[in-house]
Amino acid sequence: MLWTIVLVLLVLWLLGVVALPTAGALIHILLVIALVVLILQLLSGRRVAL
Repeated sequence: MLWTIVLVLLVLWLLGVVALPTAGALIHILLVIALVVLILQLLSGRRVAL
């Protein structure tokens, strides 16, 4: 589930950078938050379902 969210945010971020630079900044912040959560989950030792 978490990988799906990260993938969707990455795609939206790339679209935002190309099409709408203003929206790209907001999506960039969300992507960074998703990456931080992903790293924390990986470091906590929990198994992330794919």
